[in-house]
Formats: sequence, structure tokens, C-alpha cells
Amino acid sequence: MTCLKKLRQSFFSKVKGGLAIEIIQIVGIGLVATFLALIVKEQKPTFAFMLVVFVGCVIFLFLIDKVYEIIRMVEKIAVNANVNLIYVETILKIIGIAYIAEFGAQITKDAGQGAIASKIELGGKILILTMAIPILTVIIETVIGMIPGS
Repeated sequence: MTCLKKLRQSFFSKVKGGLAIEIIQIVGIGLVATFLALIVKEQKPTFAFMLVVFVGCVIFLFLIDKVYEIIRMVEKIAVNANVNLIYVETILKIIGIAYIAEFGAQITKDAGQGAIASKIELGGKILILTMAIPILTVIIETVIGMIPGS
């Protein structure tokens, strides 16, 4: 079997739900939208921006099922490892805030509003820090409890 044939079989296999095909679909949608936006931008810049936002939302919605699977897997691992689910849920919320803030900031940057985008990023960071304080407190208390003589 040639190297190209092996590569093709491994890349297009249905392992893990066909993730290779899904990334090709995502990239394809993104590239088509990019080319359309570049063509339309000269005549109707507002329509081009709306196209970019729409395609960004479509790609995000396309990935919602995968995000749900990841959350369920992490929760299952936490239950099997006997980890308090409150901490796992907090970490998942922190990750969600990071992704949503990044998504919003990128759309805002695409619209040419870098100052607003930086405020979205700052808001996301502050919310993440606020949610992380209880976890950091538990970690610090655990470390202090492990120090001999305390």
C-alpha cells in the first residue's frame, strides 16, 4: 500500500465521528465565505460584514454538539475521579467565558472596532478571574495543608 493511500485512509476514516471531514467542512465554509466577503466588500461593505458574522455563527452552531460532548466527557471523568463537580463546572464556565469573549472580540475587530474588542477581552478576563478565585483559594489551602508544621 502506498504512503498516499495510507494517508488518505487514515485522514478520511470515520474514527471519532469523522472529525477530519468536519474540519474540512468548517474550513470550506470559512474559505467560501471569505472569498464572497472579499468580492462583496467593494460594493456592499455592510453586507460583507453581515455575511462574515453569519458564517461565524453558523460555524459556532456547527460545533455546539462537539462542545456538549466534551462537557459530558469531562463531567464523567470528574465523577470517576471523585472530584467535586462544583469545581469542574466552574472550570467549564471559565473556558466558556474565554471562548465567548474571544468570539465576540474577533467579530468586533472584524468590524473595525478594536477599542471595543479590547474591552470585551478585558471583561472576559475579569469574569474569569472572579470565577477562579474559589478554586485558587482551595488550591492555596491544599498546598498550605501539605506544608509540614502548619
